Order: sequence, then structure tokens, then C-alpha cells
Amino acid sequence: MTDHDNPLLAPWEAALGLPPFTAIRPEHFAPAFVQALAAHRAEIDAIAANPAEPAFENTVAALDASGRLLTRVEAAFMNLTRADTSEALQAVEREMAPRLAAHHSAIALDAALFARLDAVHARREAMGLAPEALRLVERLHRDFVLAGARLPEAGRARQAAIDERLAVLYTRFSQNVLADEAGIRLALRAEADFAGLPAWLRAAARQAAEACGEDAMGVITLSRSLVVPFLTFSSRRDLRERAFKAWVRRGGNDGPRDNRPIAREILALRQEQARLHGYASYADFALVDRMAGTPGAVASLLDKVWGPAVAKAAGEREALDAMARSLGEAHAIEPWDWRYYAEKVRAARYGLDDAALKPYFSLERMQAAAFDVAGRLFGIAFRERPDIAAYHPDVRVYEVVEAGGRPVGVFLADHFARPSKRSGAWMSAWRWQSGGVLPVIANHNNFAKAPAGEPTLLSADDVRTLFHEFGHGLHGLLSRVRYERLSGTQVLRDFVELPSQLFEHWAFEPSVLARHARHHATGEPLPPAMAGALARARRFNQGFETVEYTACALVDMALHAAADPQGVDLDAFEAAALARIGMPREIVMRHRLPHFSHLFGGSGYAAGYYVYLWAEVLDADGFGAFTEAGDPFDAETAARLRRYVYSSGATLEPAQAFRAFRGRDPEVGAMLAKRGLVAEAEPA
Repeated sequence: MTDHDNPLLAPWEAALGLPPFTAIRPEHFAPAFVQALAAHRAEIDAIAANPAEPAFENTVAALDASGRLLTRVEAAFMNLTRADTSEALQAVEREMAPRLAAHHSAIALDAALFARLDAVHARREAMGLAPEALRLVERLHRDFVLAGARLPEAGRARQAAIDERLAVLYTRFSQNVLADEAGIRLALRAEADFAGLPAWLRAAARQAAEACGEDAMGVITLSRSLVVPFLTFSSRRDLRERAFKAWVRRGGNDGPRDNRPIAREILALRQEQARLHGYASYADFALVDRMAGTPGAVASLLDKVWGPAVAKAAGEREALDAMARSLGEAHAIEPWDWRYYAEKVRAARYGLDDAALKPYFSLERMQAAAFDVAGRLFGIAFRERPDIAAYHPDVRVYEVVEAGGRPVGVFLADHFARPSKRSGAWMSAWRWQSGGVLPVIANHNNFAKAPAGEPTLLSADDVRTLFHEFGHGLHGLLSRVRYERLSGTQVLRDFVELPSQLFEHWAFEPSVLARHARHHATGEPLPPAMAGALARARRFNQGFETVEYTACALVDMALHAAADPQGVDLDAFEAAALARIGMPREIVMRHRLPHFSHLFGGSGYAAGYYVYLWAEVLDADGFGAFTEAGDPFDAETAARLRRYVYSSGATLEPAQAFRAFRGRDPEVGAMLAKRGLVAEAEPA
């Protein structure tokens, strides 16, 4: 294959500056990586060997501008391996992961290169740099130091070996989870197996059976979009138990896909890495570059939440017990029962029937709602481009423009679950914004796709997820920075969830519901009684949800704060940690350790799962700015939000950015009230 034949090596010249999606094949990646790696290495060598005195432009700006070809190839590869993988792509991933890690380690540990960066950093205050340039110097320098640039020679060599091995392990862990989610499923073979399931879920199960090639009336896969609704509605307690146990055990089954030995090795390597850098634990090391700063600050926040959450969950369990007794089902509530009885309590208490609610939340209308909110807040518009084919037929392409037509970027909406796609929901970038370069941003969800010709209907939780990921998407799209390293969501981990969680607040704003929540068949608006019930129920089951999340954060911190995780028995550690904190027996961690991809599919959220709660303190208090202004679309507040949160990337310290938007530091009370963990009157 010649370079001319490889679409990954050519400039992106498709419509809107997009990659040539339909031309890219798995076999293009290995040769593209070879060339891109060599080109980046040559650029780095030229910077390191520059005979001129180290300066911002010839060292720091040059570093930021280097590796554009590699960045492009990596972006395409990472997006496809997560959103539409194949055996061929996974084979390339296994081959390239350690090579890419070795490459990036070699750059970070290049002594001559770091010497130049270090020299600029030492003189940065006297150089008269613009604020953004100064910030770039500080962020790049911190990146290099944390990657091991200041370690002695032997330490740098060991750091490189650790990085390379971790890349292999992260890949294996993620591929194992995907294989379990796609390969382990509950077949529904008789009409009785569908007992309690609403029509939309029956259709989704039949659709899944067809997609899996399963000879059954329906299939429940381990994708959250199917298994959680099944656990919520199925009246077959035996099947709920089977589905739940398979779901929580993924990644932890004996055999070739067992992730427990992989996680043990990851933990041992992380601890060794922390000690190389002079830290007692990986948690201490990881938190150096986060808003929290120390494990103690994280513990302080989690402690404020855990006790009230457990107490609230205990009250919720009593309501479930009473509901079960009223139905003549006098058995102890087990983890596979909670969602089922909680839905019945919700329906009885608030008059909320999820099956009756979903017709008002079609994916089409809710996506339009998110676009409308972005337009009303930030003055941007989304124009669908059905003429442009993306990497999968389900992906929709939108051109994003300011009022007046000025281009903002490109948005890819990839909403449906499929066996080739990892679970969960996330935002990604095919291209970061920098200078005059416009971003290409994608949102990925895992909604169960409706049969052909029928609308995909979302639950209230799905709507929240849609708005959450779109908040991340806006963070990438609205970025207005000069340097790529500071672009979009490349901010401190405990700040990155602020734009996403803040945007969730608009999902159920009354004016948004009134405009967009309409019956997919009749066009009738959401009845006021249902809208009111939805508002009254917003804190329902928050004890359960807070416990299952916070338990994960606590176990994550305990695991990464351990002085010696070598050889840890993952199941025993998890059980002991949960016993110490008083985990209710009826609730299971949202992500058990063998499939906890946030922790073991990469390093981004390791000793960092707490960040969602940390950001919730910011988002709950931040939305208060609109409440105080008396308008959820107040123009002045929205302008500050865009300037200091959505558009500033990493050009500002997170605490500085929040203060510039809010006018003060955040206060925890708004988050506790949002979750119903402090006494507050129910909405009328």
C-alpha cells in the first residue's frame, strides 16, 4: 500500500473538513501509524536539537504544534475501536497500544527536550508571555514532570516500561469487558419470559435477538440500555436474578476473559509508578494534578455524602418492603429486586408510569431539545447534513454555526447500542479546536434502537444522559483557544464533568418540556399532571443512586491508597471495603471492579471516580446563578458561562474559571439539596 492509497495519511478534504469515513479500513492503520510515529519523532528531534536558546515559540509552541499527523491517526483509531470495533481493529489495537505508549513515553522522557522546556518554564514569569501562552508552558511542564521527566535515568527507563505494559493491560481489560457485554446474554424463549415488560422493551429485546443472530423470541444483552429496563419491569424474579448476576459479574468470570489478574497487575504497576515519583500511594500521585489535591480532600467530600445517602436508602428500602408485601411478595429485597419495586413505588407515589412517559421523549425530539437549549444559551445552531456519510449508518452529522452562519464545528451523534460498541456514554473528539482549526466532536450513547419505522423512545434517565453527553460535546465545540493542549475538555479531571452535569439541569426545565416533550404519535404536549409528577419525583430513589455511586468512589480511593496492592484479591478487597463503610446489602456498586473501565480501561479516572460528585458541587451551585437571575436562559449569566466554562478550555485554573462565572467559590449545600440529602420542601 502506498501513502497515496492510504486515506489516513492524506489531508481531510471531505465535506466540512471531515475524515473520509467510508474509505477508512482496518488495514490502513498500521502503516499510517508507522509513518505518523516517524514524522512525530522527527519533529521532536528537531525541537530538542535546535541550537537556538530555548524560547516559547521554538520550544513550547513547537511542541504543541508537533505530531498533528499522529494525532489525526490516533483520533480516528481510538474513536473507531470504541464506537464500531471489529476483530481486525482489535488486533491492530493489541499491536499498536504498547508501541504508542512507548512512543509517548520516549518523548516525555527525552532529556534534551525536557531541558529546553524546563529552561523556558524557569524563566516564564520574566518572558512577558500572554496569559494563554503562560498557561501552556505550565501545563506542558506539568505533563512532562508527571510522566517522569525529572526521574533519574534508571527511573525514566522503568517508567517507560511501566507505561508500555499498562497500555497492553488497559487494552486487554477493555476488550474483555466488551466481549462479555456482547457475548453473555439472557434469551427470552417463551411468552412468559416477557412478563411485565412494556411494549417498547419487548420490541427492543426482539431487535436485540435479531442483531445477535439468537434463535429466541427476544434477548437481553448486558448493555445497560437493555438490562436496566429489564430489571426495572420484568415480573419474572428468577430471570431478574439471572440477568443481574450476569451483569455484575462481567469481566469477573473464570477463564480467558477474567479481568481480575489484569487489574491486580495494573494496581501493582501504578503503585510502583507512584513510588518512583516519591509518593506513598497512587492516590497521592494522581491527585497532585486535580482540583481536590489530596486524598483527604476527597474523603472529606465523600464523608459528607455517605452517611446521609445510606440513611436515605434505608428509608427507600422500607418503602420497597411495604410495596412487596402489598403485592403478596413477602421476601427480602435483593439487589435484583430494587429497581423493580422502586418503579412500582414511584408509580404509586407520584403517578408516574415510565411506559406512559416515554412516548413524550422520542430521541428525535430530545435531541432537538438539547440543540434548542444550546441555541437559546449560546446562540448556535445545528444543521443536519444527511448527505454526509459517517463511520456507521446510524451516525448523524451536523454542521454547527453561530448566528449569522459563522462555522463553529461539526457534531456527530452516535446514539444506538450495537455489539461493536463499548457500553456507557461518552464524548470524543475526531479533531480538537485550536486557533482557526474547527473541532469535530462526537457524542456516543447506547440507547436501544427501535424497529425500523418506529421512533426510539427514551426514559427520563436516558434524557438526562443525552443532555449530559451533549454538555461534554458543547465543551469541545465551543472551545476558543489558541493551543491544542488547552482545548475543550482537556481540563483537570474533577472540572471536566462540570459542563456536562450543569447542562443536565435544562433537560427537565418546564419551558423546555413544554416546547419539546410531545407525544411522538399525536404531537400533544406532556400533560401538566405528568410534568408535575416528574418534578416532584426528581429526588426519588436518590439514596440508592448516591449509595451505588459513592461506594464506587470510596472503593476506588481505598484501592489506590493501599500501600501495597501487590497480589490483592479483588473480590475480597471489594467485599471488605464495602463492609467497612456499611454498604447496604440490597445495593451493589454501580461498577464492580472486574468491569470498572473507568479505573482499569485507562488511567483517566483512577483514584478519580469521585470527580462526578466533586463536579456536582460545582454544577448544583453553578445553576443557582440562573435561579438567582430569575431566568434559566438569562443572557448575561449564559454569556459568562460560555466565556469562562465552555469556551476557556484549560486556559484558566478551574477554581479561577468557576469564580469568574459564579462570582464566588462553590458551596456544597446546593448539591446535598439536589440529591435530597438535606431537608427541603418537595416541589408543589
